[in-house]
Formats: sequence, structure tokens, C-alpha cells
Amino acid sequence: MNAVASVIHAVDATPWVMPTLDYRLLAPVLIVLGAGVVSVLFEAFLPRGARRPAQLSLVFVSLIAALIAVINLNGVRETAGQGALAIDGPGLILQGTVVVIAILGALLMAERGLDPNGDAFAARASSLPGSEDERQFTARGYFQTEIWTFFLFAVGGMMLFPIANDLLMMFVALEVMSLPLYLLAGMARRRRLLSQEAALKYFVLGAFASAFFLYGAALLYGFSGSISFAGIASSLGSKTGETALILIAIGLVVAGLLFKIGAAPFHQWAPDVYQGAPTPLTGFMAAAVKIAAFGALLRLLYVALGGMRWDWAPMLWVISILTMFIGAILALTQSDMKRMIAYSSIAQAGFILLGVVAASAAGLAGSIFYLIAYAFTTIGVFAVISMVRDENGEATHLSKWAGLGRKSPFIATLFTIFMLALTGIPLTSGFIGKFYVFTAAYASGDKWLVIAAVLASLIAAFFYMRVVVLMFFTEPTQETATVAIPSVFTTVALAASATVTVLLGIFPQPLLDLINNAGVFIR
Repeated sequence: MNAVASVIHAVDATPWVMPTLDYRLLAPVLIVLGAGVVSVLFEAFLPRGARRPAQLSLVFVSLIAALIAVINLNGVRETAGQGALAIDGPGLILQGTVVVIAILGALLMAERGLDPNGDAFAARASSLPGSEDERQFTARGYFQTEIWTFFLFAVGGMMLFPIANDLLMMFVALEVMSLPLYLLAGMARRRRLLSQEAALKYFVLGAFASAFFLYGAALLYGFSGSISFAGIASSLGSKTGETALILIAIGLVVAGLLFKIGAAPFHQWAPDVYQGAPTPLTGFMAAAVKIAAFGALLRLLYVALGGMRWDWAPMLWVISILTMFIGAILALTQSDMKRMIAYSSIAQAGFILLGVVAASAAGLAGSIFYLIAYAFTTIGVFAVISMVRDENGEATHLSKWAGLGRKSPFIATLFTIFMLALTGIPLTSGFIGKFYVFTAAYASGDKWLVIAAVLASLIAAFFYMRVVVLMFFTEPTQETATVAIPSVFTTVALAASATVTVLLGIFPQPLLDLINNAGVFIR
């Protein structure tokens, strides 16, 4: 009892310090999350007919305001939220990219001109697929406007993820980002059962990944006595003999993050989710989640675990090679466009991991450039996929794309540009991105990893060029799909994606200068 009393007395005697929050540093995230709360109120109190314009206005205004807030923080290198968040150059660039991609993703999700029944999302997600309720909701023109609430919270989580500076904040950001996406993935208007199956797989496997992350975080805390990245890094330097526990902890935490980027062997969710989720959401998710998750992985490895580089680098060597070759080889066997792009995204994650393995300023800069280039290209890819349609909706089977270049040469040309960028052909953003991550890895002594990446790139080039040949060098058939005319929403997103893809391939230096001037992560 005396011991308990002494502990209580010590706690009572400890001065309580009021936490200080710099709202200027937190403004970008607070704007988006605050808009998510307002979006909930819109759903609760606005009449049905007023919800869609109000929600769209809220989404675009809040995202533009968040982007302005990010730009206003240029040059800041400080911690916020009692050290839980790190506001620095790389984090701000990743935040800004997430917001820009979110704007383009919102444009795709707002499209109503391609499907005669409305947008890509179910009229009522709670109605059974093919039921009378669903037919009635569709006939009455109902729209699932609460998707914008989920969307805003997911974007807020993505903005938190790359600036999280301790394990607890990183887990909070992970869940805030992931939970809305699990729901949105199951809300496709067409092929609802496939969509719901994809959402369930995404949720179950995502829960396992979160559990791995949490268990690894608990071990890291048990080892270091701290959840902050600086505290963990300090403990690693002072407890050099206790390696078994820390290696297990690193493996579990990194596994949780590798799931989000779709790296092998944690990639099984990607093909089903890419195929089943509404196509506009797939495009947004494929681009933005990769940016956020790679940002979190880079900060964790470079800041908290930088002293263990020679221990975690071999693990990422193996994962990078597996990811590149599994993605490239399995993409060769796909007959569905969305599944092929899913395996392509897995291969691309393997290429970006070369920059992570480099563990250098050049590797960080190359990874960030590659992420930005890949994100814009991916948005463009899924914008085109959403436009290629037949009487059953989106025509994603490769046979439907035969001769498309002769029926719609302009759209097929844009898609070819995106395929060339993903291949890594010069004068596209993809070539510059691969060049910089390959160079960074080679400079760090990982030449055999670079050789493996070059071989995987050659394999990947086959299935990208197969689509180009199919579109331009094959005669159209009765099964060949048509390209629907989109509204201004998809047109703007497609034009922006194609422009950035070309400009970053021809004039990459301004962005490279911006990334290099941003420096490295604050420690």
C-alpha cells in the first residue's frame, strides 16, 4: 500500500503541462478533416436534392484550401502536436501531391456522363445487388452522396500518414485512411457482388496488416521505451546487442506498411480490389495510397530505423525483387485491363523500393519523384478505362480493346502515352523516375538489384506494349468497345494527367529542384 501511495503521490506531484498546438502547421490536415465533419452534417440535414452540389462544392473548396495551406508552409522544418507530426520538406511535398491527386480523383468520382444510370457508385449500397430495391433506387435517380464523407476522411488520413513522427500517430493515420476505402471499394454500381467481395477481402487482409503493424509497434516500444521515431533511433544506438527483438519488430511493422503499397508477398488483395472497386475510386486509391504509404515507410526507415539499415536492407532487397518479378510476370497472364494494371502497380512498387533501399538523400528524392510521376499516370490510365464501354458498362476485357486506336485514335494515343510512361520510355515521366531510383540504388552499392530491376522492366514492357499493339495494329471487331464522351470532370482529370506525364518527361528539372531543395526528413 505504501508503494502504491508513493506512486500516486509522485504522479500528483508531476506538473501537468498544457499541450501546445500550432494550428498553422496543422492547417492542411485540419481543413480536410474538418470538411469531413461538415460533410457528415450535410448528409444529416440537407434535403436529398441539395446534397450532391453541396458535397462537391465542399470537397473541391476544402482540397484547394488545403493545397494553399501546404504551399504556405514551404520551408518549414518543425514538429507539431507535441512531436507527433513532423512538418518538413519531403512531408509537405508528399502532402501536396496527395491533395492534387485527390482533386483529380474527385473529378473522376463526380463523373455522371459515362453511365446512363448516374455515377460509378451504387444508388444504395445497402440494397441487395439485382433486387427490386436497387432497381427502384436507380430508377429514382438516387446517389450515394455519403461517398464524399468517406473520401474526405480517407484524404485526411493520407495527409497524416507521411508526416507521422511516432508509431501511435502512424497507426491512427493508417486506420483513418484505410477504413473509408474498405467501404468505398464495395459500392460499385455495376458488378456489385464482385465489388462487395473485393471490399471484404480488402478489409480482412487490411485488418491482418494492421495487426502486424500494431504488434511490431508494441515490440518497438518495449525495446526502446518510446513511441517517437527520435526516441527509437536513440535506443537503437545505445542497445546494440539486443538485435533479435528489434529485427522481429522491424519485420512486423514494415509488413504492415508493405501491405498498403502492394508489395509481394503482401499483394494478394490488389488484383481483386482493383478489379471490383468502382473504377474512379480504383484510380484515386492506386495513386494516393501509394504516395501516403511510401511516405510513411520512408520516414520510418530513414528516421527511426536508419541505424539498422544494414539489417533491414537485405529484407527489402528480397521483397523488391519478388515484387518486381511477381507483378511483371503475372501481369502477362491477365485478360482483364484492371487486373493487369493491378499487377503493373505491384511491379511499380518494386521499382520504387529501389529508392527506399538506397537509404540516401538521392534515394529519397528519386522515390518522391517516381511517386509523383506514377500517381498522375495512374489517374490518367483509369480515366481512360472508365471511358471505354459497351452495352454492359465498362469494357475491361482486353478483347474489347482490339482496334480501339482506329475507332478512337485520340483516346488510344493518350492511353499509349500512359503505357509508355509505365514502361519507362524516354520523354515520359516514367523514364525519369526509373532513372533516378536506379541511379540512387547503384550509387549505394546495390548494382545487382538494379540489374534485376532492368530485367523486370523488360518483362513489364511486353504487356504494356501488348495493349498498344492491340489498339493500333488489330482490326476492330464486333466486340470492340466504344469510347464514351465524358463530362468536363473526367476531361479535366485526363488532360491534367497527360500533360504532367509528358512535361515531367521533357522538363523534369523544376520538380527535381523542388524535391532536392526540400532536403531530407527532420530528425
